[in-house]
Amino acid sequence: MTRAPAVMVLGCTSGAGKSWLTTALCRWYARQGLVVKPFKAQNMSNHARVVHLPDGTLGEIGSAQYFQALAARATPDPRMNPVLLKPEADTRSQVVLMGQVRADLTTMPWRERSALLWPTAREALASLQADCELLLIEGAGSPAEINLAASDFVNTATAVASQAACLLVSDIDRGGAFAHLYGTHALMDDQVQRQVRGFVLNRFRGDAALLAPGPQLLQDRTGVPTLAVVPMLRGHGLPEEDAVPADADGPGPRVVVLATPHASNLDEFEPLRAAGVALRFVRDAAGIAAADWLLLPGSKHTRADLAWVRAQGLHTAITAHAAAGKPLLAVCGALQWLGQCIDDPLGLEGGAPSRADGLGLLPLHTQFQAVKQLQRARRALGALTGPWAPLAGLVVDGYEIHLGSSRATGALPAAVPAQPGLGWQHGPVLALYLHGLFENPAVLRALFGAPPAGAGADPLEAVFDRLADAVDAAFAPGALMRLLQPAA
Repeated sequence: MTRAPAVMVLGCTSGAGKSWLTTALCRWYARQGLVVKPFKAQNMSNHARVVHLPDGTLGEIGSAQYFQALAARATPDPRMNPVLLKPEADTRSQVVLMGQVRADLTTMPWRERSALLWPTAREALASLQADCELLLIEGAGSPAEINLAASDFVNTATAVASQAACLLVSDIDRGGAFAHLYGTHALMDDQVQRQVRGFVLNRFRGDAALLAPGPQLLQDRTGVPTLAVVPMLRGHGLPEEDAVPADADGPGPRVVVLATPHASNLDEFEPLRAAGVALRFVRDAAGIAAADWLLLPGSKHTRADLAWVRAQGLHTAITAHAAAGKPLLAVCGALQWLGQCIDDPLGLEGGAPSRADGLGLLPLHTQFQAVKQLQRARRALGALTGPWAPLAGLVVDGYEIHLGSSRATGALPAAVPAQPGLGWQHGPVLALYLHGLFENPAVLRALFGAPPAGAGADPLEAVFDRLADAVDAAFAPGALMRLLQPAA
């Protein structure tokens, strides 16, 4: 197979800015007329999106690679993130291989599992690199984790197999950026070290002239130039890859998201930033009490989050919010724990069959099933009332990723008449299995009275272009195109 050039973004640490820089580069290179595709061999995140698999069925990949594909103007597919680890506890993660859950791999030790995962990831890498004109690769964590070096296929093996021109990124806002770059460069694999073509100082605030003579001294010691100093980009609009998003101030109503320990797909609330609301992510009763609108997200471990809500005493605040008639949206896992009970006859959460009482705000009974339900859908909302009345009859796009199904045990109006099991309304509570409600600009207009700032037809397109403009300004003219040429 032919092999396209590859550019790989490595980071000194998690959170250095690999994901957003890779996304920005996807759009920048796509704007140069290249056929670009993203790749990350293994991602660890509970933020996932539904994509089509080669056989026409549906699977899931990490949200970061999904958005990188959109930035590259490519169709997201499972090769772009062949291994997705979805944390279920501090020491356990569900393994999704090429879009499908693999229970056999989930129970294996980390190092043994890596040896089995790399062949699939390597095949996906080779397939993508033969199917584009440029492959944009994101690393994971740091390539200098010497305790994991023998099993590191996400950084080292991927960089070597792709022969990628590598960028090493450090977050200068944290301090110690030059030491991070020097130490990471010194400890990484020798071959990958030779492939590093430039350093990037990310999230810089202040006068760039004050950096001298740091970049030159670093180059004297490593032979690697600093190719870009990227300014701090606040509110750039790209969803967080796996962390709890930052708050956002706005003149509109206070919209509060309960960030439970196992919350999933918090990225779906990112569009609210541009809607003029005061967005808060909280974990306390006082934060819930201050909410005008309360949003309860999905969960990778529904029963654990339910137990946490009770242990923190938050169920009282949630119930009080609904009793006051204030709007409450419960998505996916939160829909389940707002019901009357959750049955887990197969022990899918926790390893043993069990039943848990829900908070009882909704007359719903949920039962987990062995096969995860995945769907991408366009649905028409029903005759919603109260605070949700502006959405009545609206057609929305969304996606489903959930275990089990729920059924009403009493009179409960369906929120999506064409698919009654997809959601319900009960007074001020709207409960949906459908993710992505606020990613529909028409929803933001209907609920909050104004379109997203500068949204146009597709708000994400504006985000991708702003990110590409930022890297265009940060890198010297010609530097990014030179990465596609063999090293001198």
